[in-house]
Amino acid sequence: MSRSISYVRTAAAPLAALFLATVANGEAAQSNAAPAATVDERVTQLAREVEELKELVLKLQAQIAGQAPGGPEASVAARLQTPPSAVPAPTPAATPVAPPKIAADLLRGMTINAMLDGYYEYNTNNPIGRVNYLRSYDVSSNSFSLNQADLVAESAPDPSNGKRTGMRIDLQFGQATSTLQGNPANELRPDVYRNIFQAYGTYVFPVGAGFTVDFGKWASSLGIEGNYTKDQLNYSRSFWFDFLPFYHMGLRAKYAVNDAFAVNVWITNGTDQTEAFNNYKDQLIGVVVTPTPELSWTVNYYNGQEHPDVIYLQNPGPGQTGLPNEQGTYIFPIANPPDGKLGIADSYLAWQVTKALTLAAEGDYVRERLYSYSKPDRVTGGALYGGYQLTSKFAVAARVEYLADIGGFYSGTTQYLKEGTITFDYRVADDFLIRSELRRDQSNQHYFLSNALGVLDSSQQTIGLGLVWWFGQKEGAW
Repeated sequence: MSRSISYVRTAAAPLAALFLATVANGEAAQSNAAPAATVDERVTQLAREVEELKELVLKLQAQIAGQAPGGPEASVAARLQTPPSAVPAPTPAATPVAPPKIAADLLRGMTINAMLDGYYEYNTNNPIGRVNYLRSYDVSSNSFSLNQADLVAESAPDPSNGKRTGMRIDLQFGQATSTLQGNPANELRPDVYRNIFQAYGTYVFPVGAGFTVDFGKWASSLGIEGNYTKDQLNYSRSFWFDFLPFYHMGLRAKYAVNDAFAVNVWITNGTDQTEAFNNYKDQLIGVVVTPTPELSWTVNYYNGQEHPDVIYLQNPGPGQTGLPNEQGTYIFPIANPPDGKLGIADSYLAWQVTKALTLAAEGDYVRERLYSYSKPDRVTGGALYGGYQLTSKFAVAARVEYLADIGGFYSGTTQYLKEGTITFDYRVADDFLIRSELRRDQSNQHYFLSNALGVLDSSQQTIGLGLVWWFGQKEGAW
């Protein structure tokens, strides 16, 4: 601003002198009556001086315009007439704003999912009590049945976007809950946990390709089949799904060495035990090999001790006083409790041969002793699966399996079981599936119920229709 003021003052000095000289000359001309010729000369001189004054003003305008804001094109008059309020104030330097701190947000990426699974099934044996033997879920014959109603809430970890925590809760209602969590021989208080199929929290440590740790209750990955019907090739489940553990409670970890190889380690209360009934903690070590996205091979070995060291008495008898109490259940110690171990060797392979063809196989060997010196009970066998997507709406799948129950560890009877199933799918909509199924179970013993009390049959045949709806944002298998 000081430099502009000095230029204005410099220009004003000659202008004032010239103006005073002009005024003086005019006054002299008026006071002296000069001849006409002299007057003409003075007029000519005055005109010349005015032209010089105009040139000087133009030069001053150009000089001031070159120094003032707005460039040489701006006129002096325009600048002088601009009120101070119209002159923009200088823009202050922008103050850097620190990015907001991203807090842990468990709800980020959360999905709410629901599934409804119902069926009608007919057993050609017309069994007394309308019970299908050795079935895990489709246990009722000649009855419209609600297999399960599920609500799944999940906020999965997403380490690539900075989210290392996660959580999942699966609530389940219907017949399947009695199968999954209905055995008082395994659970101290099955009713407390019956509707909680899964509930666990997750943290992914930044180690290697990912080190994932879960704590809580989760569905067992022993055996290829799972809980949710929409993710299975068949509607009914195999003998092996019925026999192997459904769930575990404890701590599990998975380390992904790379995209093709991962290691799993578990420490649990036991098989199908939310609360421990002895001091032994079961363990699992397993590997998952995925050489290509279409091929996956899982190998597991589970070691446990599934014998309680106490007896739970709902109503203790006379004289049984002073017993420890766990929320209304009295605990009576077992003298010399069984200490025999359970071992499960489990392996399965899934191969997406083409976009339409899926093949899978499972093999299992299970052994358990009552005491460490007892003769073991053994269950061995496996299953083969195949599925083919005929069109976008129609598919067909088949399963055959074999189970040798040596010592009656699975069924209570030493027997050799075989089973064959064929399933037809019709996908009415993206979230609505109709399944019809034919299945035959066969034994070398008379084991299955018939329509006569006390009379058993060596086989049972069932014809079923299943209806499955599901909704939610969770992609892939649940």
